[in-house]
Amino acid sequence: MIKADLLDENGQIIIRKTCPIHGEFEDTYWSDSRLYRWAERYAWDGDGLSNPRTKRQKGCPYDCGICNEHKSATVLAIVDITNRCNLRCPVCFANAAAAGYLYEPTKEQIKGILENFRSNMPHPPSALQLSGGEPTVRDDLPEIIRMAKQVGFEHIEVNTNGLRTAQNPDYIKELAEAGMDTFYLSFDGLTPEVYKSKAGVDLLQVKLKAIENARKAGLQSVVLVPVLIRGVNEKQVGDIIRFAVKNSDVIRGVNFQPVSICGRIDREKLREMRITIPDLMKLCEDQTNGDIRESDWYPIPSCVPISKAVGAIKGRRYSEFTCHPHCGAATFIFTENEKITPLPRLGNVDGFLRVMKKTYEDASAGKKTRAKLRLMSSLRYVNHKLLPTLSSILTEGSYGALANLMHKTILIGCMHFMDPYNFDLERVQRCTIHYGVPNGHIIPFCTMNTLHRPAIEKELSVDYRANTT
Repeated sequence: MIKADLLDENGQIIIRKTCPIHGEFEDTYWSDSRLYRWAERYAWDGDGLSNPRTKRQKGCPYDCGICNEHKSATVLAIVDITNRCNLRCPVCFANAAAAGYLYEPTKEQIKGILENFRSNMPHPPSALQLSGGEPTVRDDLPEIIRMAKQVGFEHIEVNTNGLRTAQNPDYIKELAEAGMDTFYLSFDGLTPEVYKSKAGVDLLQVKLKAIENARKAGLQSVVLVPVLIRGVNEKQVGDIIRFAVKNSDVIRGVNFQPVSICGRIDREKLREMRITIPDLMKLCEDQTNGDIRESDWYPIPSCVPISKAVGAIKGRRYSEFTCHPHCGAATFIFTENEKITPLPRLGNVDGFLRVMKKTYEDASAGKKTRAKLRLMSSLRYVNHKLLPTLSSILTEGSYGALANLMHKTILIGCMHFMDPYNFDLERVQRCTIHYGVPNGHIIPFCTMNTLHRPAIEKELSVDYRANTT
């Protein structure tokens, strides 16, 4: 690893590194320095795992396992159940055909990974994403979903391109009946050209059919996942949000993911391609005509005081989104007759969060009665429309109460995963999205995809060509 400097230049935060072999290079870390400093106000350090799987030896990020220096616990567990895929996208290098090897853990290995996650202390993750490759190419996917529920995961999402569910209307119902809660659908835009550019083929009707089949199956939790690529689909941010609003009976969220850049690239091309979280916030405001403004967004860890306050009063631990404040941002929107009302406009969010922090401090100091009174007093910062739902979340502290809010809103979010050009160890050490692998290691998302994946998968794989002849 080499030292990096974060510099405020011309209103942007630039990350600059000097390598003794390759020389100096820089990248845009956050495109708005004012918003960079704003996000820092919501930072929370977690306390990691009390049972890390590895120890610091070579130093971060080489000891991922997770090591004793990691500052956040797992919030979303990810298991890649195959690297096979039923598409051959020209921009993808991770599928079996391109990689040259087949990585596909057995059901017994997957069960071991799931049990390993659920043994995390002081609090195991309750949310799981089954990913790949394309997980629906495994015929035993329903069995894997049932197994995950039995192990203890409350929320299970399947990350998919939608091809199989579009072709077979009964398949998504089978997955839902097995226990799948959310259909996490790659969805890059609303024109054929977007898919031809990224996948080499027009997949728009496939995506629309997959959503319609989810509706027919009674699944009310589809999350659209657009990978934003400048020059390809950044002008469709508003259209994608409006599409979600029109289909709010089944769509629960839109999770924008600015493209992670792989391969060597010159500085000018890098800056042309880079889209950061502030860029997305501004695109969203411009393309929704101010229906969702920059001021409606909050960094992901802003919700930590709520988890801490409710948990301290109830004497239990909840998942805490203590990721780095520059990893992601989000807002919730209510929709009525296709009119958008962002949740932050229905109350004083910062005032509410200040009370949550004080509630946590009181409860932690043993002043439970005072903390409970303060908890309920926080509702004065909230519009009456939110009172029933929010009060149940605060008093029950249950997954069902949170799900009730989610089914009344649409989450608009952005997670900006790192690549080698903007790689930052401070972000890595606070990662809350973790991969599980058969060797017992638990690995932060961005180190898995920039550093560890090839070695781990090759060690646990077979030759792909030998299995397709």
